[in-house]
Amino acid sequence: MNLVRFLLPSACLLLALNAPGEEPAKQRFERPSDKILRLDYLLSLPEGYEADAEKRWPLVIFLHGAGERGSDLDAVAKHGPPKRVAEGEKFPFLLVSPQCPADEWWTTQPVLELVDHLVAEYRVDPSCLYLTGLSMGGYGTWHFATLAPQRFAAIAPICGGGVPYLTRRISHLPVWAFHGAKDTAVPLEESARLVAALEKAGSTRAKLTVYPEAGHDSWTETYANPEFYEWLLSHSLPAAEN
Repeated sequence: MNLVRFLLPSACLLLALNAPGEEPAKQRFERPSDKILRLDYLLSLPEGYEADAEKRWPLVIFLHGAGERGSDLDAVAKHGPPKRVAEGEKFPFLLVSPQCPADEWWTTQPVLELVDHLVAEYRVDPSCLYLTGLSMGGYGTWHFATLAPQRFAAIAPICGGGVPYLTRRISHLPVWAFHGAKDTAVPLEESARLVAALEKAGSTRAKLTVYPEAGHDSWTETYANPEFYEWLLSHSLPAAEN
């Protein structure tokens, strides 16, 4: 377990009141913030990480669902790649699985700041950053990709959703979405409309896999499929984008 803390300033712009007919005076109000940005996370290092001090490795960020929020990190390994690691799976990449605090949402968490921290602290290949998540984490995957469209080499949102018009920011990005046709918690339409929006924006690198008999759990089959990880790792950012 690692604890991530960041101190960032907050700022806002304040327009002064002027006499009628005068041009507005541009001013700035700025106050240092003592807010601590914090995320606990599970970290899994690949075999050979300690032995080769020069090699840089891919990094996969996994965002869990709403049921795993809280302060018990063991809950994060209930599903997805961290569960696979707990069962003995050995991945050829760093796997980082942060935990969202209770009653909060991924969209308010410092996930991108966490990525910056990991790239600085570990031997991460910045051209090979991947983001995936399920349910609430699927929503988070779409969200953070559109916030940082040049940050990730590929994303894989599972039974998630988001804002269709924002997908134009990631029309260049390889996206593999997954959903169960019988999902009553997050309807299939949530993923389908985002992939359709990507295609409308000109994407040729987005695809959606639908499991005809699956309900909300479209992640167990996905994360158990070796082809899923092969697909992720087959993508990398051009050197100029790092």
